[in-house]
Amino acid sequence: MTLQFSARSALAGLALLAASGATFAQEACANRGDLDTQFCDANKDLVADTPTDPKKLRDPSTLVFAFTPVEDPSIYEKLFRPFMGHLSQCVGKKVVFFPVQSNAAQIEAMRSGRLHIAAFSPGPVNFAVNLAGAVPFAIRGNEHGPVGMYLKMIVQKGSSYQKLEDLKGKRIAHTSPSSNSGNLAPRALFPKLGITPDKDYKVVYSGKHDQSILGVKTGDYDAAPVASDVLEHMTERGVVGKDDFRVLYTSEMFPTDAYAFAYNLTPALQEKIKGCFFNYKVPAEMAKGLGGDRFLPITYQKDWELVRTVAQSSGESFTREAFDKAAQKK
Repeated sequence: MTLQFSARSALAGLALLAASGATFAQEACANRGDLDTQFCDANKDLVADTPTDPKKLRDPSTLVFAFTPVEDPSIYEKLFRPFMGHLSQCVGKKVVFFPVQSNAAQIEAMRSGRLHIAAFSPGPVNFAVNLAGAVPFAIRGNEHGPVGMYLKMIVQKGSSYQKLEDLKGKRIAHTSPSSNSGNLAPRALFPKLGITPDKDYKVVYSGKHDQSILGVKTGDYDAAPVASDVLEHMTERGVVGKDDFRVLYTSEMFPTDAYAFAYNLTPALQEKIKGCFFNYKVPAEMAKGLGGDRFLPITYQKDWELVRTVAQSSGESFTREAFDKAAQKK
């Protein structure tokens, strides 16, 4: 079994599911908000309600977990191996880790029922909630609270660029249309700083933060807005050097990856999963590789408000139509 889907196949899957969405829509829905048609949000907490019909609940014998598609998936599979063992023993089920190659693939996998638990990167969380029925419940953190990340605009250390305005007319790598730090935040924040993406510089989508970082290092791109945590991890592993880049801009802190389960897991299984995350003591290697030494509870409504606001201020919406258009830009 594999979850290594292309963005094209993911979009095809979404299209097929969209056609049958009405069939699976909950019969009576007092409020749906921005959620797709098969979901309901009666309590108005912005995430899909757990189905009240027992026939629509799922209690799979094997749970599938996927980490957000950044860098080399094998690195994260190794980092999560101890946690996979803990989760399996804690919930009393087999738990498997499968890599995905794009945000679109990850979202489609949960929407279609092939993925049960996942860490979604900040921007795509919005699409995962609205299109796939993802219910964010945890974030990495430490004794001081959640671990965050920053948008950093990087250039080669030896370049002539000293400030954002110097990048006018240049070729800048954004990661993907749905990425918070890699695309949405720059579009929302940079115009106030005197430089507007697509107007003052050419946007080229690299696909992932690590590809943007390596592209700046090799000179394929003049600059790139990237997530600080990915840059830190690549530096710690020696993939790039501490002195390879100059940072022209650093944003305020954004939340990092959100851990979510599928909305239609049984309530008992949902509670088990949350308990297993929150009672796990993150080992040193995993803490160093990911950041944070524990999992802390979150809600999408409260803790993702800044991400939603930034995305919406840049003109984004989180509908399937917007998702399809964004994916086709890649």
